[in-house]
This record gives sequence, structure tokens and C-alpha cells, in this order.
Amino acid sequence: MQPKISIILSTFNEGYIIEETLKSIFANLTDVEVIIVDDCSTDGTPEKIKNFNDSRVKLFSRQNRGLASAFMLGLINTKGTIIGWFDSNMPELFKKAPHMISELENNDLVILSRYVIGGEDQRANLRVLSSKAINFFCRFFLGNNIKDYTSSIFFMKREKLNLAVPICYGHGEFFIEFLFKLKKNGAKIAEIPYVHPPDHEGMSKTANNIIRFFKLGFDYIVRILIAKIRKN
Repeated sequence: MQPKISIILSTFNEGYIIEETLKSIFANLTDVEVIIVDDCSTDGTPEKIKNFNDSRVKLFSRQNRGLASAFMLGLINTKGTIIGWFDSNMPELFKKAPHMISELENNDLVILSRYVIGGEDQRANLRVLSSKAINFFCRFFLGNNIKDYTSSIFFMKREKLNLAVPICYGHGEFFIEFLFKLKKNGAKIAEIPYVHPPDHEGMSKTANNIIRFFKLGFDYIVRILIAKIRKN
């Protein structure tokens, strides 16, 4: 029997928490599969996933890194009619998954949002400020009808991929363009508030120094402008 729900996780050195994340998924959802794309973790993450020993978990290990391409690899290996993408180091958020899925009855995609009433971001000040700045830029150029363009925590109906297929290069900025294309092509998108917890590791693992951090911010801005002018 095909699973109803497919959840994509990307991992890089999540060994300290991946088992808790998997337990949270299966505690809150039934009829679910989990597709994990691991980008050359060095802390034993793949081994912990294998030792979890659940046939509903499928692991793909790669020797390269990249959040966008990891999402695409996960996506093409999903079988569910509902597709979700969550951060692998925030198991507490799966308590919201049943509510998100119930909202799909009247929507095509449901996002967890820090920027609607009830939402909050408890990360380090630099990450909070940069996220707010990028989202302000998004709303200015792409429209104010989405508040949290960079959440990247969502469930969507698989059938709605015919409205917009993600162009998966770069880091999380691909999700901004994906959301914008879905909205532009008529998808109904809802946002549910959530509180982003404090960072486990401090600085982002993708932007692990200040130069890389601002380089990533520049990449986001460029991608927003590309999304605005891209015809399809």
C-alpha cells in the first residue's frame, strides 16, 4: 500500500537528534514514509538512521552537499499524495503536523510561519534580523500575501506540483521562488504560526562564518530578483 504522507528530511551531522526526530514523526502521524537525504555526515548520522531499523524510513547518502538538490532527490523518491519538508533538528514541530494536514482540505500548501500572529523566532539576533530583512525584501518584490517566504517547513498536495516544479539549485532560496511560482499560478497557500526554537549549534551549519553568512544573504537577494523576472 502506498503511503499517504511523504516527509523529506535533509541531514548533515544530525546524529545527536535524528532518532528523536524520527520518533516524533511516527508519534504524530500515521500512514507516513520518511525520505532522508544525508550529505556526507561525519558524526554517525547514517548509522543511527539505519539502526532505527524502520522500513518506513528510506536513506539516501551522498558525497556532496546542497540543500536544494537534497530536496529534489528526496522529492523524486516520494510516493505519498501529501509531501512535507521539515527541519531534521526540530522534532517538536511535528506536533503541528496533524493540524497542517487538516488545513490541506481547504488549501494546496500549508506553511509554518514565524511572521503571522502567534509566530516568533528565538534564534540568535543576527539570524533573526537577516531573516526579517530577506522576508521584507520578498514581500516588497514578490507580494505581501505570503509572510514567511523562507520558512521551508510545509505540507502540500502532490498534485499541485503541476503548478510549479521547484528549480533546485542553491540553498534554501529555491523555496522562495517555488512559493512565488505556486502563488502566481493559483495555488491556495495558508500559514500557521510557530515558534522557531533557539539554535542548537549557534551559527548556521551552511553559513558557518560571517563572510559565508553575508554571501548566502546576497544569493537570496539575487534569487528573489530572478524569481520576479523569470517568465515561467
